[in-house]
Amino acid sequence: MLRFRGSPALSPFRLEKLLTVLQQQVPAITDAYAEFIHFVDGRPTTHDRELLDRLLRYGPTTTPRHVIGEPTMLVIPRPGTLSPWSSKATDIAHHCGLPHIRRIERGIAVYLEATETLTAADLARLHPFLHDRMTEAVLMADDDPAVLFSQSAPVPLTTVDLLDGGYEALMTANGELGLALSDDEMDYLLDCFIHLNRNPTDVELMMFAQANSEHCRHKIFNADWIIDGVRQAHSLFAMIRNTYEHHPDQVLSAYCDNAAVMTGFTAGRFFPDPVDHQYRYHSEAVHILMKVETHNHPTAISPFPGAATGSGGEIRDEGATGRGAKPKAGLCGFSVSDLRIPGFIQPWEQDYGKPDRMAPALEIMRDGPLGAAAFNNEFGRPNLAGYFRTFEQTGANGQRFGYHKPIMLAGGLGNIREPDVHKTGLPPGAAIVLLGGPAMLIGLGGGAASSMTAGSSHADLDFASVQRGNPEIQRRAQEVIDYCVALGEKNPILSIHDVGAGGLSNAVPEIVHGAGCGGIFELREVPNADPGMSPMQIWCNEAQERYVLAIAAESVELFKACCERERCPYAVIGMATEKPELVVTDRQFVDQPVALPMNVLFGKPPKMRRDVVHDAPFQPAGNELAVTVADAAARVLQFPAVADKSFLITIGDRTVTGLVCRDQLVGPWQVPVSDVAVTATGFEVYTGEAMALGERPPLALFNAPASGRMAIGEAITNIAAARIAKIGDVKLSANWMAAAGHVGEDAKLFDTVKAVGMELCPALGITIPVGKDSLSMKTVWQDGNAVKSVVAPLSLIISAFAPVMDIRRTLTPQARTDCGDTDLILIDLGRGKNRLGGSALEQVYHRFSDEVPDVDSANDLKAFFTVIQDLNAGGRILAYHDRSDGGLLAVLAEMMFAGGCGMTVLLDDLAETPLPALFTEELGAVMQIRATDRHAVLAQLAAAGLAECTHVIGALNHHDQLILRLAGETIFSATRCELRRLWSETSYHMQARRDDPDCAREAFEAACNAADPGLNVHLTFDPAEMEGEKSPLAPLCQRGEVQSQRAGGMSARPRMAILREQGVNGQVEMAAAFDRAGFAAIDVHMSDLGSGRVFLSDFHGIAACGGFSYGDVLGAGEGWAKSILFNSRVRDQFAAFFSRSDSFGLGICNGCQMLSNLHELIAGTEHWPRFVRNRVEQFEARLSLVEILPSPSLFLHGMAGSRLPIAVAHGEGRAEFRPDSSAETALAAGLVTLRFVDHFGQPATTYPVNPNGSPGGIAGLCSRDGRFTILMPHPERVFRTVQYSWHPDHWGEDGPWLRLFRNARRWLG
Repeated sequence: MLRFRGSPALSPFRLEKLLTVLQQQVPAITDAYAEFIHFVDGRPTTHDRELLDRLLRYGPTTTPRHVIGEPTMLVIPRPGTLSPWSSKATDIAHHCGLPHIRRIERGIAVYLEATETLTAADLARLHPFLHDRMTEAVLMADDDPAVLFSQSAPVPLTTVDLLDGGYEALMTANGELGLALSDDEMDYLLDCFIHLNRNPTDVELMMFAQANSEHCRHKIFNADWIIDGVRQAHSLFAMIRNTYEHHPDQVLSAYCDNAAVMTGFTAGRFFPDPVDHQYRYHSEAVHILMKVETHNHPTAISPFPGAATGSGGEIRDEGATGRGAKPKAGLCGFSVSDLRIPGFIQPWEQDYGKPDRMAPALEIMRDGPLGAAAFNNEFGRPNLAGYFRTFEQTGANGQRFGYHKPIMLAGGLGNIREPDVHKTGLPPGAAIVLLGGPAMLIGLGGGAASSMTAGSSHADLDFASVQRGNPEIQRRAQEVIDYCVALGEKNPILSIHDVGAGGLSNAVPEIVHGAGCGGIFELREVPNADPGMSPMQIWCNEAQERYVLAIAAESVELFKACCERERCPYAVIGMATEKPELVVTDRQFVDQPVALPMNVLFGKPPKMRRDVVHDAPFQPAGNELAVTVADAAARVLQFPAVADKSFLITIGDRTVTGLVCRDQLVGPWQVPVSDVAVTATGFEVYTGEAMALGERPPLALFNAPASGRMAIGEAITNIAAARIAKIGDVKLSANWMAAAGHVGEDAKLFDTVKAVGMELCPALGITIPVGKDSLSMKTVWQDGNAVKSVVAPLSLIISAFAPVMDIRRTLTPQARTDCGDTDLILIDLGRGKNRLGGSALEQVYHRFSDEVPDVDSANDLKAFFTVIQDLNAGGRILAYHDRSDGGLLAVLAEMMFAGGCGMTVLLDDLAETPLPALFTEELGAVMQIRATDRHAVLAQLAAAGLAECTHVIGALNHHDQLILRLAGETIFSATRCELRRLWSETSYHMQARRDDPDCAREAFEAACNAADPGLNVHLTFDPAEMEGEKSPLAPLCQRGEVQSQRAGGMSARPRMAILREQGVNGQVEMAAAFDRAGFAAIDVHMSDLGSGRVFLSDFHGIAACGGFSYGDVLGAGEGWAKSILFNSRVRDQFAAFFSRSDSFGLGICNGCQMLSNLHELIAGTEHWPRFVRNRVEQFEARLSLVEILPSPSLFLHGMAGSRLPIAVAHGEGRAEFRPDSSAETALAAGLVTLRFVDHFGQPATTYPVNPNGSPGGIAGLCSRDGRFTILMPHPERVFRTVQYSWHPDHWGEDGPWLRLFRNARRWLG
């Protein structure tokens, strides 16, 4: 094993934070330093070592400290696992011609200095702060890191002696293996194996436990119910299905697959032809799939990997729908207990303690969202919606309610082709293929663990049940699925399942059982990173990023060829059989770990019966509120459920795919207040999809059915902001969380499901075709001599999905100041009841009243939805914002923030006192309309039966203040910036603890700057001059003309190589932009060039796309570049291409990073920098303002002097110049093409207007001859106007950035 020193692992501010934490544990520590260290397993030659040394120098230029002696500790990946970093670094090494390298791993060497010798006990106290116990291990100075590469001998099969030991033997196994089997299930298993006359293997027991866990089988939702002694007619699931039975319209698949599917629109699906790899449009039905999952238990134990794999697992569910589908856009949400931010603890927050092995709320919200965002970002799915709630409250009997076991919600929508909606039957002999990463000893028993009360299992079992994510390899697997789907009728996938809870022990039986057959499998065909695992561990581990597919036998070779092109690991592990029996053989030990009839595994143990009673009602708490509006406003605006969510949003890519039309950030100031997320069906149409959320768990303490109804109501009032034909087009996902078994909670669950499934949804005409339950939401632990518990309130999280008729007509909360005189209208669906129970106002004062908001009239909600759609279609609504958390005050404040204006509001029509009027969270919305439309709008509302709900409450003012008046007096006034400071302070404190604190402060100050004019546009060219028939390019850009076959044969559509490496995810939008500009866009994988299938000499231009090549391992874009520079066959192709006088190229984001590291091959790029980690030290996604500078770039011809917004999405975009160059030198040479500017047009020097900290705001450069341009921002994601989250009203179909791509076509002539 070789070792190579790396660069410092922590920036100065992170090192300072770490030192402070370590000193709190061991005060004798005086200094800390952390440095990357690389471990290489293999037998490299001398030349290999020299190459390795170059390969392992990456990242920002820093000077490592001079260290003496060995490190105090080494933090390494957990032995027995293969880290995602390792898999990608090793791939790069192999592609660089280093075949003697078996594996590269990376650890962190920690050096500590102290005033006294640190004892073993001292060091042990530091371990939790130096590593993630789930994914890493800590080695002491005398431990050998070669354990990383050690391989134990395979462990043989074990059996459980039921025949002699009987029930007691099974009980022992149940506890030791963490099976979570019920008494009935153990009786069932005992009978089955006595009948089979043999002992079960531990593989069979674990497989049965996972397949029949509450997590997988949903036993409570299928149970028989007795409530207060009365037998109920329906199961919970039957009541949910009732919604479908009443309204099955437009639902193509429900309750029978990984996701539900509803009818979409016809559009041109844009993808590369599987034969010639040219991107083309294919007119067909583009149906919509939807799925929402939770990953609560893993996120409680280890927030980053728990949330990451929550998002990753849900993405796999979407891709594994039918015969293969494509995830498109995501949502993410969190419910936690009180944050208690140090230095910012709020009056309503009290410390109740927690189990040691569960993360506190603050840590969950620091790391969990990063995990979810990281997986979405790297996979290439925009996260466009979400929620965040904190809640803790003590009941009258002393029971604590809250989310010590958090809710981590992950969901989204995707698209699927009509022939692929349903899985097909499996003929005997069909190959069963495992696609994705290797087996590893992680995530063992997660399905069972997620079904248990938090804290009731052994700590080691808790940690063993958590997974870790590798989104880059899941991206590769998705590319394989996309290729198969693109084959249309020749799609080789007959059926596909994701590998999630229970690992192969769930996925493999399900894929064959679902087709009514059995299967025979060989355990040793399963790719395995740890040969020492037992058969049970191989078969049952939950290593992520894996799918099981059934492939027609005659199509296996075609499938293999696709996998090899994408470099996606795969293995044929068995085949389907006609006999309904599951057999797993093991050639290592010549035995059978599994040999079970399917009717044993999927048989019917005795059906669960829930015999429960209602508990005494939750008692109201607290005194009558007697507080000022000012004090109430200050508390409510800082309450996390109401406050600014920027720290959760800007870490997530929201523009990847180029199909995003409405994300969370609204208006010129990009304020996170959108009610709805909207995507386009395709690049050529104005139809699309919408999704929105609703949840009101605090209400459940008093009235659980009301909380369920209000969750649906909130989702409806949110999604109403999109242009949807009718309310029946909306489909819901229902995610149910409850502390089943805790007194009263089961009855609440039943009552709420009944209220939703049997009453409200049928009345609304809405279906719930998909959902999930997590019914172990209770946390129990020992605190000294006391047993403590925290129970989550019944929590129904509703995600609404709908097809959108016109993506251009999405309403936002941005109050418009450029539309003349306007009115503000409140539609109050509470009809003046102003119930405050469960509101943010009551929570921040520890008061709970029993009168909670409710959906009193389904007809009112239907009428509301219909009239909003009608008013929107007529162009009468300028701004729209639903009323929910924080009430009317929050609505008004957020509309002011988005619009940069003040408002004057009269409360006289709403209540006699201000608090109920301002802080009730009854359903409703505020609209801004033109004053000239008042009569017509009021008439429409009256015709809909909503006259009594409608109040004209005020107008905008020129004072930049919120002015509230009641009974002729001003009862409250505050400037917009004063309110914004309150609203954004929670987000600021969270970001300051997580990210660079100086950047957090700069962002907070910018948000509160009243003088900031917001995003603005100044164009020096007319975007329309190159549109339509009058364009000089029109004769060249007609689709269907003959394409050139080689670069030397110019045609109307010159060939453009859309270049991607494994992990790149932005190729489709890049191809769409070049296609619209008149190019034949050709999908080119780096494996095509390396294998000789494709040559760059066949192309006029290359476009290196955005994403995460090799997961940004060995430096963002550096690994991709080094796989070119150190591979002579590929290097020669690129060198020849760059040297041609007729070639050109564009590198965007990851492609920019890659090309910048090829500067030695590209003439005239000696001043190009490389790009390293953002100053804020997080992924940064925004709509940023840039200025186009004069330069020779052929792409930016005629655009100099323009200032306009552009999409930004990167984690490593800070330009770092070599010692012989600088930002000033590059600017003086005229090679800087783009720079970030502030909203006043000056070069951006502060965050976030300079999102990455590049000197001079540099965002792009070109070669001296202008043929090659690199840009960190994403023009290809905003070539259509509808792709902007904000744009001037007068822009047409084509956005100004399309000019960049058309310039390339014009340059070719």
